[in-house]
This record gives sequence, structure tokens and C-alpha cells, in this order.
Amino acid sequence: MLLDLSKQELDAYVKALGFPAFRGKQIFDAMMQAKNLEEATSIPKEVKEKIATDYPHFEIAKKLVSRDGTTKFLIKLGDGEMVECVLMKYSYGSTICVSSQVGCRMGCKFCASTINGLVRNLTAGEILGQVLLVNRENGGTSKKRAVTNIVLMGMGEPLDNYDEVTKFLRLVSSKDGLNLSQRNITLSTCGLVPKIYKLADDGFSVTLTVSLHASSDEKRKQIMPIANAYSIKEILKACKYYFDKTGRRLSFEFTLIEGENDSLEEADRLAELVKGLPCHINVIPLNKVQERDYKGVNIKKAYAFVERLNQKGVAATKRRTMGDDIAGACGQLRSQMQKEKA
Repeated sequence: MLLDLSKQELDAYVKALGFPAFRGKQIFDAMMQAKNLEEATSIPKEVKEKIATDYPHFEIAKKLVSRDGTTKFLIKLGDGEMVECVLMKYSYGSTICVSSQVGCRMGCKFCASTINGLVRNLTAGEILGQVLLVNRENGGTSKKRAVTNIVLMGMGEPLDNYDEVTKFLRLVSSKDGLNLSQRNITLSTCGLVPKIYKLADDGFSVTLTVSLHASSDEKRKQIMPIANAYSIKEILKACKYYFDKTGRRLSFEFTLIEGENDSLEEADRLAELVKGLPCHINVIPLNKVQERDYKGVNIKKAYAFVERLNQKGVAATKRRTMGDDIAGACGQLRSQMQKEKA
């Protein structure tokens, strides 16, 4: 797919077809504006016929708007597969939460994305396409972006699709394209230790967010199968390495599940774990997933957990829940848009 290519790679592609270099710029500009081939009026018919198979074919199939203004998009990909992404608006700008896989194989017990397993990885262009489609839908261009921040927190485990995700990071931060600083991009992982080291060694500077959700390996194994492969100690060591390489403060996500990991004693153990690490903890009351039995905690308990961490000298806040009425909050995204709550 042409959206997988850098500007330089696209120029070489156009040259190989026998067209002048400026046709590459026309194609590139059309894709950056999320135009389909019919809308790309600057591209002549004979060029369109040659590139039709490789030109990106995906679209917004459906969107839902939450009472808080959050918008969830169901994106139909070229092969008919579906992914969801979410646009959240803040005072400082708009953040898009994008998916990196169709489904997920990590098997976290509270997440909707992994219910049907992993269907396939997304390509770099399919990840970028989510950003471009939503940017256009909200009146943005490649020069004046409506999307100012990106979080790789949608469907899938980004580091399980390392090559395509890192290619996406290069594409979206390229001066030829959206030119979005990697400091405005957050990558969330459940803790694939070797890939955390590789991300650091490969020179990326995105904000790294690690989903912990438990203060002990035993508890973590019950809700996150990846804990059978990598211990919390190993994850934290890799995180420290990432900080030393990048200078970027770390972030940890901790989803509170009623009766599982919501006690103040759990907060004490968590504070001890991250002691001395330059980090921030996002405390997230579990968002309900229909097929799962787990329940979230009430607001009072969530704030008590945050306060306990703060008392222990750990920077922590309760994450604002956005889009839960349209199943667009953390842990609720899947391959088929669900009906909004009545």
C-alpha cells in the first residue's frame, strides 16, 4: 500500500512506473489529506489506473459521539477488516487513540480487544490512515493539524507489531508528512521487555506507558498472561533503561478492579515498586466490558488509591474517563462497533 511508503520510497515507486517525480508529490499530498482516488483531481487518469491497486482503500464506516464530546470511529480497512480509534478533545488540543492490530493476542482478562484473539497486524500505513482520516474529518490538514497528539492505546499490543509501529512513528513524525513530534506520541505496552530495550536502542523518544495493573507477579498472572513471560522486576529494569536512553519520564497504567487490586495495601506495594523511578501513575477505574465479569471501583475508592500513592511520594492521578457511554474508553475497543448505551 502506498501509504506504507516514505516520501522518498514513493518517489522511487513513481519513477519505476515511468512517471515524472512531481506525480509522486501529487499522490503523497492526496494521501496526506485522506483523499480517495476519485477526490484526487490533480492526479491524471492514466496515473490513477496504474496506482489504483496500491492506493489506500479505507474509510470511516461509522462514528459515535459521546456526551463528553469524545468521538469513536469504526474504520473499514482495504480487506474489509475493522478497527476502532477514538478522538478525545482537551483544552490543549485533540488526542487520537489509534489501534495497531486487528484484535490482540495478549489475552488481558479485562479487555475487549483481545476477546477474539489476534486477526492480523496493521501496516504502518493503516495506522497512519486512522490519524489522517480523523484529522480530515475534524477539518485538519497536513499543515494545520486537527489532531495534535497520538496515543497507541487502541486495539492491539504495539510492541507485538514492532516493525510496522516503528515505521508508523517515522512516517507520522516525518517533516514531509504530518511532522508530529515524537514527544506528542505515547506508546502503551503490557510489557514486552525485549522490545522496550529495542525501542530505546533504535532511537525513539515517544512517551512509554506500561500497563502494570498489579503489584505482584502472582496477581498479574491472573489478569495478564504476559506476566508468565516477563516479571515486574524485568519490566521495571527495561523501563529504567528506556529512561536512561531517552530522558523521557515513564508512565504506568494501573486499572482498578473491584476486589482484585484496589486495596490500599496494593497501593503501598505499588509505591514501593516504583520508588526512585522518574514516573507518573495513571489510575484507571475499570471500564465495563460486556463479556467480562470484572467490575470497576467507585470514584471514592479510586481517589483514595491515588491519595495513598501521593502520600507515599509517588506522582499519581486518576485518569478522566472519556467515551465510556459509547464503549470508547480504555479496554473497550474491538473490531466491531457496539451499540451505545441506552
